[in-house]
Amino acid sequence: MKVMKFGGTSVGSPERMQNVASLITESGEPTFVVLSAMSGTTNSLVEISDYLYKKNPEGANEVINNLEKKYLKHVEELYATEEAKKTTRDFLQGEFDYLRSFTKDLFTSFEEKSIVAQGEIMSTNMMVNYLKEQGVKAVLLNALDFMRTDKNAEPDTQYIKEKLHPIMEANPDQQIYVTQGFICRNAYGEVDNLQRGGSDYTASLIGAALPADEIDIWTDIDGMHNNDPRVVDKTEAVHQLNFEEAAELAYFGAKILHPTCVQPAKYAGIPVRLKNTMDPKAEGTIIDNVIVRGKIKAVAAKDNITAIKIKSSRMLLATGFLRKVFEIFESYQTPIDMIATSEVGVSMSIDNVSHLGEIVDELKKYGTVTVDQDMCIICVVGDLDWSNVGFETLVMDAMKNIPVRMISYGGSNYNISFLVRESDKKRALQSLSDTLFNK
Repeated sequence: MKVMKFGGTSVGSPERMQNVASLITESGEPTFVVLSAMSGTTNSLVEISDYLYKKNPEGANEVINNLEKKYLKHVEELYATEEAKKTTRDFLQGEFDYLRSFTKDLFTSFEEKSIVAQGEIMSTNMMVNYLKEQGVKAVLLNALDFMRTDKNAEPDTQYIKEKLHPIMEANPDQQIYVTQGFICRNAYGEVDNLQRGGSDYTASLIGAALPADEIDIWTDIDGMHNNDPRVVDKTEAVHQLNFEEAAELAYFGAKILHPTCVQPAKYAGIPVRLKNTMDPKAEGTIIDNVIVRGKIKAVAAKDNITAIKIKSSRMLLATGFLRKVFEIFESYQTPIDMIATSEVGVSMSIDNVSHLGEIVDELKKYGTVTVDQDMCIICVVGDLDWSNVGFETLVMDAMKNIPVRMISYGGSNYNISFLVRESDKKRALQSLSDTLFNK
């Protein structure tokens, strides 16, 4: 069985929803489909929640009414038969009545997540109704019946597997199984969400629990590119990536994928394929556990980076110096991206500056602190093990005309990272593409 996940833009209109239905049924094989909310819906539901939080039921009702009109228009365009239209209109009536009920009662934070969850619930119901109208054997599985996080807000993989298998056995002989992405219950039974990775995470967790033969993640771009197509000329989709390489690219700026969402697939050994709903015949990118030796795959960039350097001659070789520095960042829950050390100091980069002032004040107890903002991390990814003689020289040559603040090499076998000014980002990315891929 294959798992297929479609994002909000892929189901953002009746025409696109029909295209998705064609994609998931063309093989004729049993398929498990994970859907996001239709594009724009989640933002409207968050806006409704915000009005309710501010005790403005009139504002909430106005957004609800506008969203309802949009959905009823979709119903007329999506379905051909009056029976399917009526079934879906009746369902949507119940959904919007549910949303309006919050304008009459006090609002709580848990109800906010219940409101936001309705986007996925609406899109999946509409898709199953359309598939049934087309004569497809399709069933809707409520993600809230089997998707759960534990007390640490991490997916409860054992619970998911134990709950999903009986549900699948109770629905045999179906061609298409449809469920909601992103939403789940927490350890206390309340409606919640998976946060990191969202619907992609749902697909990966389901794929691992089944287990699936492959997990296809459909977006509006044909896989991970070897550089940022918004900045660099002549980029191409990467045919194959190792899970580690994909995670590095995702962490350092490849927005198509969240770095944590493919972990369940990685551990289960299930390949993940990135595909484009706008160009379904494009090969896309396959992510698996295969390592292609001696090849640089791609470049990514992470913006809005701040570099912090602490210099202290009195701490020269002092035991515990680094521990004290790291404890400061830990106390403010601020992760460190890159780090470089010397005998008299240490430089670090962060992307979360919400506690920058407090961190700098604490660091000043141990030395002189310098802060550089508007920085960018450029990450080169591939099989960059130190035994591959010459790779680092090739990458350095591409960066020879770019001022570099920090370099990280050796912490991973899969990347070399450079900290540069954001103003030098485009030149750096283009130079790397010209040297590594376009020759």
